[in-house]
Amino acid sequence: MAEVFAGPARYVQGPGVAATLGDEMTRLGLGGPVLVLAGASAIRRLGAIWEQSLERAGFAPAIHPFGGECSRREIAAVADVARRLSAQTIVGAGGGKAIDTARAVAAELELDIVSLPTIASTDAPTSAISVVYSDAGVVEEVRLHPQNPALVLVDTDVILAAPDRYLVAGMGDALSTWFEARACARSGAIHSRGGTTTRAALALAELCWRTLRADGALALAAHRAGQLDGAGTLDAGARGAFERIVEANTLLSGLGFESAGLAAAHGIHNGLTVAPGCHIALHGEKVAFGTLAQLCLEDAPAGEIDEVLAFCRSVGLPVTLRQIGLGAIDGAMLRRIAERAVQPGEVTHNEPFPVTAGMVEEAIRRADAAGQGG
Repeated sequence: MAEVFAGPARYVQGPGVAATLGDEMTRLGLGGPVLVLAGASAIRRLGAIWEQSLERAGFAPAIHPFGGECSRREIAAVADVARRLSAQTIVGAGGGKAIDTARAVAAELELDIVSLPTIASTDAPTSAISVVYSDAGVVEEVRLHPQNPALVLVDTDVILAAPDRYLVAGMGDALSTWFEARACARSGAIHSRGGTTTRAALALAELCWRTLRADGALALAAHRAGQLDGAGTLDAGARGAFERIVEANTLLSGLGFESAGLAAAHGIHNGLTVAPGCHIALHGEKVAFGTLAQLCLEDAPAGEIDEVLAFCRSVGLPVTLRQIGLGAIDGAMLRRIAERAVQPGEVTHNEPFPVTAGMVEEAIRRADAAGQGG
């Protein structure tokens, strides 16, 4: 089996870069008309900036509001809009679900895709994957698209203005990257791009974990200070930590997961989506708990589990079922979660040993107990 590494054609991160959208698209030779799919808050903050940038560069932009869920219904509706516009490029702006929807539309219509995240809550922006949910918020399928984004544009002033819960959730998503990559390397699992991992992908995944440990708490403090007093008040050290965490959440985690693979942390996340109570938790918050459960599933050394617990607590990531919306453990619901996590084709089976629903159920109980123990 060949080793495969994939990623976006161009990644641009920094303060104020949203205003360069048109110039960056011109540099890559992308075409118009351009359909921008964005959440309501992103449109309020950035709509005029995108329009000015695209019009100045000679593109014909149209901005369409995102419906809120990356569902089959939403994908079909946005595809109809793109067809009527004769769009040549789709820009997905906002959170992971908006970008996933834009990516699915671009793949269906064989168009170029640009990712413009306004929060650093997931590693979705760099990938060629869309997670499709039911209208009720339950994971239904994972779509693998033929190409990664032509451009990922991350304006860190915009990220800084977003609620810090999203930055923390992004750290939860990024937390899983190294542990899942390591599991896939041990099992020889085939990742979403159709190959086994490269050493480069493993190195990026490990760097992601090192960056989280080194800069996570400082980046969160910098985010909170920047929101209170303005980005200009941050000293170089605080701003540097913030920029590195945005890169870890978005680029390092994105390249690491896509080119090394996912395992039980995300499989357990997918299982948790069947529990209505967990819908209050963000993707990365559930993944953080899933990472802890994966380590319990693997019988990881106690010191490693303690290190993950300490990191989660340092930035406020959930480490118990109650913190992700499940109170007292309901045995029947826990069994449903575990069965969903090991359904055929699920990434939980990328672990380097056979995994059953019973094993996942026990791992979740152990993870919850470990989280309560501190």
